[in-house]
Amino acid sequence: MFHPEDILYEDNHLLVVNKHAGDLVQPDPSGNSALEDQIKAHLKERDNKPGDVFLGVVHRIDRPVSGAVLFAKTSKALVRLNDMIRRGEIDKTYWAITERCPDQAQGTLIHHIVRDGKSNRSRAFDKPTSESKEARLEYNVLSSSDRYFLLEIHLLTGRHHQIRCQLSRIGCPIRGDLKYGAARSLTGGGISLHSRTLSFIHPVRKEPIEITAPVPLTDKLWNYFEQNSTPLSKPAKY
Repeated sequence: MFHPEDILYEDNHLLVVNKHAGDLVQPDPSGNSALEDQIKAHLKERDNKPGDVFLGVVHRIDRPVSGAVLFAKTSKALVRLNDMIRRGEIDKTYWAITERCPDQAQGTLIHHIVRDGKSNRSRAFDKPTSESKEARLEYNVLSSSDRYFLLEIHLLTGRHHQIRCQLSRIGCPIRGDLKYGAARSLTGGGISLHSRTLSFIHPVRKEPIEITAPVPLTDKLWNYFEQNSTPLSKPAKY
């Protein structure tokens, strides 16, 4: 559920919110309340707006994922941000806690992903298929505990469940992500994938913007990693 203190950045054109794991970004057939509607209601009340509030969703992150989500407060900003998304001009960095460390401490993953709409799941292949789309990401191992590893991930493409699917493919499922091979679920149904940073040029003011989303406060492991996100050396005790 959205709270005003979840707002990380706001001006006349943009708004960035630190989404909680389990929250929907936009309404779906489930009928559950979504961030889009909750933020509109908040802005309408806070700013005493008599009519409908404009709020455009620039990008979405999966329901069990937490972190920074970008919204447009004006139609001008939405059109320009959508164009920037298509051109790859909005830089998105994620943090993921995985159950196994990749064989290399840093690298680029290239797979070919096929989405299954019926199961709401994606599959990654090493070679192209007739239905696949190329998926690319860069990763770097930042830290470790005695059981888990913190990866920083830079998305180069934006495919369905891309990070979850690609990390699972290399045998490094995300903590709590049962759909993609994790050993156990997390309380509340979230997974340890967090939209950490958004970087882009402001669509109207043309100034550089970088927003970092704090990790979920209620998760001790996330808090440990936020305090210990240094290049990997020896596993630390958690």
